[in-house]
Amino acid sequence: MGLTVLGLSGAVGHDPSAALYVDGRLVAAAEEERFVRDKHARNRMPYEAAKFCLSRAGIKPGEVDAIAIPYAPIGLNEEARWHYAKRYWYAPDRSLDALFNGNRRFRRYKKRIEWCLLQLGFDLEKTAIEPVEHHLAHAASCYLCSGFTGKTAILGIDGKGEYATTFFGWGENGHIYKIKEFYDPESLGGLYGALTEYLGFDMLDGEFKVMGMAPYGDATRHDFSRLAKFENGELVINTDYVNVIGLKRYKERGKGYYFSPRLVEWLGPKREGDVADEPYVHYAASIQALFEKLSLEMIDYYLGSILRETGRIAFAGGCALNVKLNQKIIARPEVKELFVQPAASDAGTAVGAAAYVSQWRGVPVEKMEHVYLGPDYSNEEVIAAITRHEKTRGLGIAWEKIDAVPRTVARLLADGNPVAWFQGRMEFGPRALGNRSILGCPSVPGVADRINAQIKFRERWRPFCPSMLDTVGPQMFGIDHPAPFMTFTFDVKDEWKTRVPEVVHEDGTSRAQVLRREFNPRYYELMVELEKLTGNGVVLNTSLNRRGEPMICSPADALEMFFGCDLKYLVMQDVLIMKEA
Repeated sequence: MGLTVLGLSGAVGHDPSAALYVDGRLVAAAEEERFVRDKHARNRMPYEAAKFCLSRAGIKPGEVDAIAIPYAPIGLNEEARWHYAKRYWYAPDRSLDALFNGNRRFRRYKKRIEWCLLQLGFDLEKTAIEPVEHHLAHAASCYLCSGFTGKTAILGIDGKGEYATTFFGWGENGHIYKIKEFYDPESLGGLYGALTEYLGFDMLDGEFKVMGMAPYGDATRHDFSRLAKFENGELVINTDYVNVIGLKRYKERGKGYYFSPRLVEWLGPKREGDVADEPYVHYAASIQALFEKLSLEMIDYYLGSILRETGRIAFAGGCALNVKLNQKIIARPEVKELFVQPAASDAGTAVGAAAYVSQWRGVPVEKMEHVYLGPDYSNEEVIAAITRHEKTRGLGIAWEKIDAVPRTVARLLADGNPVAWFQGRMEFGPRALGNRSILGCPSVPGVADRINAQIKFRERWRPFCPSMLDTVGPQMFGIDHPAPFMTFTFDVKDEWKTRVPEVVHEDGTSRAQVLRREFNPRYYELMVELEKLTGNGVVLNTSLNRRGEPMICSPADALEMFFGCDLKYLVMQDVLIMKEA
């Protein structure tokens, strides 16, 4: 008899998702936001995502052996609750709540999960719900999915789970061992998130923008060391400035932020608008530099001996998506390979919790080789969506079925046209990896600006990323570290900076996807065809969505977006849709 484990995330109020393991194989995973069309799907449960996973696998609720949830009760005798209460003494309601009602959020989450399961048709009396501590779920999501054999250092950094913010440990033979955790408010994710808000972006969504802004600034212009320090094995965040709650928060137009008025007194007014200007670009550079410095110091202190012994490290948590930090980790001489779980933020804890429970029940999970784990659609479903769109909108749509899709699209790209590319199963995680993408030819001058201005409607200073053939990666970067998920940046060789300038950032790096043919043959073939036309087996790849929206899931979503922007070409499976001039 096999083992079926359904992981359901969403405990901390954002990024709910579902992931389904059957006999150790990850058969489906998806984020709720893609189905409900609400970015981060705040305060929702992963109902649609779970429904999809079960349907994809052809599994009925009664056939699921366990529900894994990435949140667990924390005992009063554990350090976590006392640390939180002591450090947040200035907010006595929060402090006392941590001591006397410290698992309130877990109980509320479990009730909501039970409600979700009932809607899905589960019998709660026959359903085993297995809680996994949040940071243990992060750790499992990277270590158990890494495919690493032998001893592996494990790192988890995010904003906050139950109370923990940071996890150091190691894995061996499928077992995870905890070395050290830090607890809220000692949170690098909270620190970075507070500066993200100060720089005018939304926490959980704008950290990428701060990272993209940082190369335009000079980190030596401002000393941010007062905000946090790591000494004698302990991280301490300065809550006079950041990661503040209650009355200490800076408030503006009725909204409270995770920084204090003292930060504004020190640095000046909070940034507004879309322009990357002084002094804010320097602040972005300074917080990125401090984040990297403290992270690397902590890695040295807690994981250095393991890394010197084995050279392998697995990393998850929202901060694992900081690709600049990841580049610094890979550059360390003791590091042979870094695996970053591609859905490293809280969405990935559905995978982590399910993988942990599967392993605990005696069924090891497979290595995560790709993230094409969501819904896919046939040509017939695409054409039916076109017909429905025509009827509801009262317009005619020009479309045709085409042969040789990669060759046709490569020609459109080489001619300077951005193309919406909708193929196969939707990606799991925040990166478009060639199935729900907007593509451009990176050797065509100005194509990135055109996509920004006419289609993505996002800040002009944010970089675009390349997907490339596995034959190109070592040439372009001079390094052959695996990079299938766009979780690392690499320094671009000078020759390639002039060959594909549209995917090289201000600091001379690119956040790359280096693709092997077996995991996405059609996307790979497209780049082969583009290489024949331009000499470069590289394509500019950004997610198929407009600013502020989740990535596209269905053909109906794609059509809605296509006719709401200036894209001229959309290819879904074998169907090419065109806007007539």
